[in-house]
Amino acid sequence: MTTALLAGGGTAGHVNPLLALADHWRSVEPEAQLLVLGTAEGLEARLVPARGYELLTIPRVPFPRRLGRAALGFPRRFGEAVDRTRTIIRERGVEVVVGFGGYAAAPAYVAARREGVPIVAHEANARPGIANRLARWLGGTIAVTFAGTPLRGAHVVGMPLRREIVTLDRTTLRAEARAQLDLDPHRPLLLVTGGSTGALRLNTTLTASAARVLGAGWQVLHLTGTGRGGDDPGLAGYRTMTYCDRMDLAFAAADLALCRAGSATVSELAAIGLPAVLVPYAAGNGEQRLNARELVAAGGAILVADSELSEQWVAGRLVPLLERRDEIARMAAAAASVGRRDGAEALLALVRAALAERAA
Repeated sequence: MTTALLAGGGTAGHVNPLLALADHWRSVEPEAQLLVLGTAEGLEARLVPARGYELLTIPRVPFPRRLGRAALGFPRRFGEAVDRTRTIIRERGVEVVVGFGGYAAAPAYVAARREGVPIVAHEANARPGIANRLARWLGGTIAVTFAGTPLRGAHVVGMPLRREIVTLDRTTLRAEARAQLDLDPHRPLLLVTGGSTGALRLNTTLTASAARVLGAGWQVLHLTGTGRGGDDPGLAGYRTMTYCDRMDLAFAAADLALCRAGSATVSELAAIGLPAVLVPYAAGNGEQRLNARELVAAGGAILVADSELSEQWVAGRLVPLLERRDEIARMAAAAASVGRRDGAEALLALVRAALAERAA
């Protein structure tokens, strides 16, 4: 029986691939003991126990970005997190540490190295984070979602995806999805979403452009999040929801998506062959633009800068695209050509190879 420590958390971008691997691993090796290392403050504190996995917590210790009191205290606090993780590894008989970035991953990588336990790290973004660069420096096996991610010797495995996405057949589910979401069964659908928290630029621009989009013969499902604008324009064919807990239904109902370019979003769009207009988040270190690179190059998506998304852009670029159904069909095929649904299987294969190498 394998005992593994899956380390990561803080945001959905770290937690969701962790849970996708755990669910796949449990399905093919039910006797495996899968422990999750995270923090008490991150999203994992809610999602991991709800999914039936044991969550072990360590202190949240961000890497300091500049000199100051936090930087002076960092070595001690990081050392305490490493020591706590080493104790977990020894007491629970952990045989491999699989990390996904985030605050819990870096202490886990250091603890694993000191305990002689193999390290496997999965990097979701095209621009790697500090923790997974550390895993590479420590000699870990590195898996990446996107080809071209600058981590030397990395294996391209794609993104571990939720089972409802892996098994999604958009064509088969479309009629049921539109019925459940109270959508017109015949008109093409534009899905607008800024993620679970919403995106102010997308929300305000599309709400203001509602009449233009509807005038092109389309309907809209707009997932606004909360507190980010996106008030219902009150027009027939334009439906707003703050959140959709069945994104597989939203994807199945849609013909085109307008959304951010997070690594999970881009991977899911490609996996199911849903074409998109991608609007990378303007803040951060620019990883969302890099995440979109392969899908855009294949012709499965169009990229527009956050600052360029406006009512004028919708009128001059989006509406003409909506009127070209043949082009959208071509984009769907192009998206599917670079999509993959086996990220969890490919990552688990790397984990098993690391275990076999240790046993040899």
